[in-house]
Amino acid sequence: MPVHCAVAIEPLSTDDFRELDYKVMRHAFNSHNDLGRLADERIYQADLAKRLEDSGFAVHRELEVRLAFREYCKAFYLDFVVAERGVYELKVANAISDAHVGQLLTYLLLLDLPRGKLLNFGNSKVESRFVNAPFRSEQRRDFSLDDCDYRGSDAFRKLAIELLRDWGTSLSIPIYDEALISLLGGREKVEVMLPLCRDVTHLGNQRFHLASEHSAYQITTISRGKSAFEKQLSRLINYSPLREIHWINVEHELVSLKTVTR
Repeated sequence: MPVHCAVAIEPLSTDDFRELDYKVMRHAFNSHNDLGRLADERIYQADLAKRLEDSGFAVHRELEVRLAFREYCKAFYLDFVVAERGVYELKVANAISDAHVGQLLTYLLLLDLPRGKLLNFGNSKVESRFVNAPFRSEQRRDFSLDDCDYRGSDAFRKLAIELLRDWGTSLSIPIYDEALISLLGGREKVEVMLPLCRDVTHLGNQRFHLASEHSAYQITTISRGKSAFEKQLSRLINYSPLREIHWINVEHELVSLKTVTR
């Protein structure tokens, strides 16, 4: 399995999660009432954990989740797992953001869990939000592949597709990107600044991720405007020293791999 967690977390139905959450939130409110909104995140973590443990709940803090593919491995850390059933992420911010939701959603997708909850202690009242994972792992791995317009090496194609088959779709771009960078030789080799020139005028250096000496790759997760994005890649490569860009677009049910040339 590409994902390893030392604790087997039980997937909960909506009703079962709400039943557990009712008890957790009572302690979260009490913690916030006592500490206020200005403490550091680790303070709320420690206080809420102690309250829950004193009430008889098992609590795992900073629980490690490892995601692996070939020789690459990345660790994520869950803020809170309550009773080996409820996954919570704690924040101290002005408001819960899309980035916070995306972080928790990533954890749920990796662990194949249907739901979790965000808690934000940074306001005058505890802000909370349920986060539901829209897809299960078998759905994320069962995608169609369109690579009829790919013209790169078999090795790069195999690497990209095997990674996606192993991890599934619907994860954030940086997660896939970081793995590919590592497996292609590391950031110093893969992430490079290349000159862009119009005629004889040097315009500056542009960051690319190299798939090989003369080709770059680009990962996206767009479902609309794909033709327009391809035209933008074509414009960019015309001013670069590259021969081609391999464009990997990852949608939930479709992965397309296309080579855009000069």
